[in-house]
This record gives sequence, C-alpha cells and structure tokens, in this order.
Amino acid sequence: MQQTKLWINGVWEQTKETTELTAPYTGEKLAQVAKATVQDVERAIEGAHEAFQAFKKTTAYERAEILYKVVAIMRERKQELAEILAKEAAKPLTAGLGEIDRTIATYQFAAEAAKHVTGETIPMDAAPGASDRIGYTKRVPLGVVSAITPFNFPFNLVAHKLGPAFAVGNTVVLKPASQTPLSALVMAGIFKEAGLPDGALQIVTGSGGDLSDTLVMHPLVKKVTFTGSGAVGLKLKEKVGLRKITLELGSNAGLIVEPSTPLEKIMARCVGGAFGFAGQVCISLQRIYVHGSIYEEFKKLFVAETKKLVVGDPLDVKTDVSAMINPGEVARIKAWIDEAKAQGAVVATGAEFTERTCTPTVMVNVKPDMKIVCVETFAPIVSIVPYETLDEAIALVNDTELGLNAGIYTNVLTDALKAADELQAGAVIINDIPTFRTDNMPYGGVKMSGYGKEGIKYAVEEMTDLKFITMKLSY
Repeated sequence: MQQTKLWINGVWEQTKETTELTAPYTGEKLAQVAKATVQDVERAIEGAHEAFQAFKKTTAYERAEILYKVVAIMRERKQELAEILAKEAAKPLTAGLGEIDRTIATYQFAAEAAKHVTGETIPMDAAPGASDRIGYTKRVPLGVVSAITPFNFPFNLVAHKLGPAFAVGNTVVLKPASQTPLSALVMAGIFKEAGLPDGALQIVTGSGGDLSDTLVMHPLVKKVTFTGSGAVGLKLKEKVGLRKITLELGSNAGLIVEPSTPLEKIMARCVGGAFGFAGQVCISLQRIYVHGSIYEEFKKLFVAETKKLVVGDPLDVKTDVSAMINPGEVARIKAWIDEAKAQGAVVATGAEFTERTCTPTVMVNVKPDMKIVCVETFAPIVSIVPYETLDEAIALVNDTELGLNAGIYTNVLTDALKAADELQAGAVIINDIPTFRTDNMPYGGVKMSGYGKEGIKYAVEEMTDLKFITMKLSY
C-alpha cells in the first residue's frame, strides 16, 4: 500500500503519524497518508516565504514557461491522472478525463496571464499642482498564499489556486482535502519536473481542523484561498484579519424553464447538470422551476432521462454516477430525503441506497423550507417545482441565502434580460444549466456563497497588490 509524505522545500518528508485513505466506491485501502503537525505547517510557510524572496524576481516569461511545461506533462499523463481521481474520489473515468482537460486549460490560462499582468498610467496633470509629475500603477505579488482545497475537483480547483499564484510570483502552501491527497501530491512531482523552484510549492496533508488556524493566521501568510463549506468559510473569514481572502462556498443552484424551451433538446444537459459526480459539485443543478404549462411533460422526460444513468464502478467507462465521497454522506442525504417525504415530498425516481451509493433522485411536491431545497445537498438529488409567472420563478430562485450560479432557459429576449438583472447570483447562465463554468470566466457567489472571485484573470487581481508610483520631474 502506498505511503505518502509531505512535500516541504522540494523534499519528501515522512511523518510520525499517518491516516488511512480508503476508496469511496470499494472501501479498499489506498494509502497511508502523512499527517502533518502544526510545526510541519510552520516550516512549510517559512520555507515558502524564503522561496518567495527569489521567486518574486523571476520574469513573467520564466513563470509562464514553467506553467506551459506543466500543461505538456499533464497532457502526456491524462489517463493516469484520471485514474487517480477514480480511485480516491470515485469520479467516473469520463468525468475524470474531463476534469484533467479543464485543469490543463486552467494552467494554460495561467501561463498566458503571467505575460499580461499590467498596470496603467495616471494623468497626474489632471489634478491641480501636479503638472510636473508622472504616475503609474503596477501589480506586485503578495508573498505566501495558503490554499485549502476540497475533494470534488481535486486537480482543477487546486489549479485555480496554484496557477494564478505562480503566474504572478507568489509561493503557495497547499492543504488538500483529506479524501483526495493523491491528486495534489502528484502535482508536486509535475511542478518539480516543470522547473518550479524548490519551496515555491509546499504540500501538507492532514486534518483541516488541526492545521487551518496556522494556515490562516501565521504572520507570513499574506493571502488565504479556500474552497469548501460555508460554515468553515465563515470561521476562516473571522480569523483572517486584514489578510486577503477568497472564499468559494456552496450553493443550491436554481434553473428556470420557460414555456418557449424545446424540452427534448435540453433534457440530457439538465440531467447531467443535476447528477454529474453524484451531485457533489458547488453549482450542481439542485432546483428546477418549470412553468406550469410544461411541468408534466418536463417531469416525464426528466425522469425518463434520469433512469438511463448507470450507477457503478468509477473505473468502468460505462459508469455515469458512482459512490458518494463517504458512507456518512450517503446516510445524511437518506435522512434528508426521508424527512422531506415525511413532510409530503414525493420521490419520482431514485432514492435507492447502498452503503456507498445513492441512485440519482428526482423529488416533486417539495416545499421551499425543506432541506433538500433550501440547503446545499451536495448529493445526486434534484427537485422539480412548477410556477405560473416569471416573477414568481425569479422570486423562488432568489429565496435562499445562497447565490453562486443561476440559470434560465427561454427564447424570449426580454425575459432573458429580466432574469439577468433580477436573479441574485454571481453568474446568470442563459439557455444553459447553472452548472456551466469555463475556467477563464469570473466565478464567485453572492450572499453566503462566497467572497471574492476566481477565474484566472480575476484570481490574479485577488493575488496581487496594486502599487502606485509617481515621480516628480523637477526639483
């Protein structure tokens, strides 16, 4: 069985304690994972700070070349990397290959961004008494970035932290999710091969509860970037003080389907958005509001399409949906469904369980205050709700503390623009599901769904300081 180590200052380090990593689908033991101590994290941060002193002086060309080499190496190892995802996260191979493709694109965007970090000239003579001055701005790296990442996209969401950080000359201490350390650790070797200086990337594995205070509050940490639950994100925000922070938190993404929509054309897309990676996606389609005139037809088609999905081994190319990340999550969502049923909700299909899996589940006759509706489920479950007017549908989508992505299908331009203006979300997706994301678009929620933006260009702004320089031309 594999035994992992910490990656500190370009060296693999063993730890006294380890934790057992098991496969979500089979329960088999995959690895003994190194368990970092607070002292390990402190050394990693100090090493990253020391490495920053040299790395910040590298040229944009040099940093871009490192990232381009990462892209080339990952292209050569796509199948191997997707198999890591299948084993440690139960991500079906087809979805895993898709994540690797997106990760490659993310690092490529970062490489390109490294060469386009610009400032602007300031017209100093526009102010009275400053005609003999020139002024300009530039973006400068911050220093050590603490990155805490989740299990659901363990390659691509790591890339959204590492790519922009390295593009501008920051160094990173990465703490990956406890269930998906292998995908993060393999990147240490890839970055080393690509020429990243030792110490620029530090990887510490272990309990977030034990290590997060040090990762967030150490005086040498200048930026925290976290993707995970809202409860944890709130605690980090309280502790971070004046340091910069980006929080990518949860959602219960809503979609409006207007009567002008050709249902047959969107059905497979909607089902995929609801149940991809067993619904364990921040922008997984959780609530579908369908106009009453097409509600019955939509429900019939959606249920039929859902029943086509294959639940099984993530290493089988025919599998659409595999295990949830651990049995505890299966037990949780079963309890939520049972609670909703007791309150009058009806299972249209699904809700069949093993210890590790939940079949794709469609719920109807739900109420807005049910957990399966108003709280992020992070599970293969979607609710279909009828509405009568667009105003009602928009109000239903907005009736939540969350707001990451929202979507609407309509062929009426004025309705699309109305929804774009009135939906309370970080992104409004028109004529597609709210699960849509490309890795160069701004990504981040409103309300309790986050703080700050990702997407390479926008993350670069979050990972730099704006410095102003002015020069007097005469004494």
